[in-house]
Amino acid sequence: MRAGFQQISREEEDEAPPDAGPGITSTLVLSVFTAVLGSLQCGYNIGVINAPQKIIEQNYNATWLARHNASIELSTLTTLWSLSVAIFSIGGMISSFLVGVVSEWLGRKRAMIVNNALAFLGGALMGLAKLGCSYEMMILGRFLIGAYSGLVSGLVPMYVGEISPTRLRGALGTLHQLALVIGILIAQVFGLDSLLGSPELWPLLLGLTVAPSALQLVLFPFCPESPRYLYIIRNKESKAKESLKRLTGRSDVSEALTEMKEEKRRMDMERKVSIAQLFRCRIYRQPLLIAVVLQLSQQLSGINAIFYYSTSIFESAGLEQPVFATIGAGAINAAFTVVSLFLVERAGRRTLHLVGLAGMMACAVVMTVALVYLERVPAMSYISMVAIFGFVAFFEIGPGPIPWFIVAELFSQGPRPAAIAVAGGCNWTCNFIIGMAFQSMADACGPYVFLIFAALLLGFFLFTYFKVPETRGRTFDQIAAAFRRTPSLLDHEVKPSTELDCLGQEENA
Repeated sequence: MRAGFQQISREEEDEAPPDAGPGITSTLVLSVFTAVLGSLQCGYNIGVINAPQKIIEQNYNATWLARHNASIELSTLTTLWSLSVAIFSIGGMISSFLVGVVSEWLGRKRAMIVNNALAFLGGALMGLAKLGCSYEMMILGRFLIGAYSGLVSGLVPMYVGEISPTRLRGALGTLHQLALVIGILIAQVFGLDSLLGSPELWPLLLGLTVAPSALQLVLFPFCPESPRYLYIIRNKESKAKESLKRLTGRSDVSEALTEMKEEKRRMDMERKVSIAQLFRCRIYRQPLLIAVVLQLSQQLSGINAIFYYSTSIFESAGLEQPVFATIGAGAINAAFTVVSLFLVERAGRRTLHLVGLAGMMACAVVMTVALVYLERVPAMSYISMVAIFGFVAFFEIGPGPIPWFIVAELFSQGPRPAAIAVAGGCNWTCNFIIGMAFQSMADACGPYVFLIFAALLLGFFLFTYFKVPETRGRTFDQIAAAFRRTPSLLDHEVKPSTELDCLGQEENA
């Protein structure tokens, strides 16, 4: 980290508002739990499509045969299946850019409630695709559930970050990733042949995605709206006070309200920030660059490649049921997200991200060596298994959970929705590109493909070390102020009025 930001962080540590306690109330727990049900559903839909692949392809063939009186060509079947998988990322990519608009228009809570309409439509289309003898229903359902997930990836971290006490913001922000990986694990378990991954029950496996949405609709009426949204965006002080009292369990919320008033004062100076202004205004370039690169460090880390190779590696190790080892990797995925949850407020975001990137880089190198010598040295298969589990564990310590919630921390209330939309859009776009390109990369490079990811991880490590600040224990306003005042992060010191001037110039242009 640059020395300039370290100095500011130390100076502001004394200014941070003290918390009387951990600040956990039943309303806060209920609100966070209800919100991350969306993350659980997102993870479920990421993992659910893999297990029944052969069965769904057989259904596609049967549908084609019924329509054309001929079996489907392999190239056509491959195209339909690839579209069924990739359309999920396309839906997420498109909707993620709408997070800012939707969250400002409907509010954080109401936007998540309305978003469930996409989940019900998508789940119904996928669940009824077999009955309707239509692969078009399946593809459209995957698109809609992807659009739902794209909004979830922005709305959930935003809502959780805004309702969480400063001291717990990192730990509670990690719950988005925890719920996501638990959703993937549930999908892997339910997708077993002995459960719902059978030719008869796979529509139920896909349609089950509506269950978290139904529960969310039942619970959300008991959850408050984000007090920051109510006061800073809607200027409803009385409702913001009521929301704060429910979330904190305190009758006196003047300290939190004072913090929000200061944030609103600065936001009034900033004016509302669009995505275009976010790119053009000089003061947002540094935090936006950090937000985007952290999202790239998640998707370009090679985690998808690890899961791609896992089954074949487990088979080479002599496992008769490699699917259970893959589920074991999913369990490690969830377990180490819990570890990150407890460490993030002690070790800090930046430290955990660095540790995660370094560990993944080492595991990628070990993985490459093990795969190269796999046929000559049988014991290398077990080293490969250890490397897989280690790679997954390090991913969930840092690059998995941290990029999602740190974006909300890097920006004040004005540019936050637009920044989350841009970061989420980059994440989903990169997800789509990796999904489309990885197979070709793996065919061309073989086991050496992991050296590409190791090089990328090294680059992300260096970027994080030199550019990413520690946000642990800082209020939103303190973090934004640090970017405004730190010469090492910008070309020169930016005065508070510069944001207003910058946005004013954009309006006049």
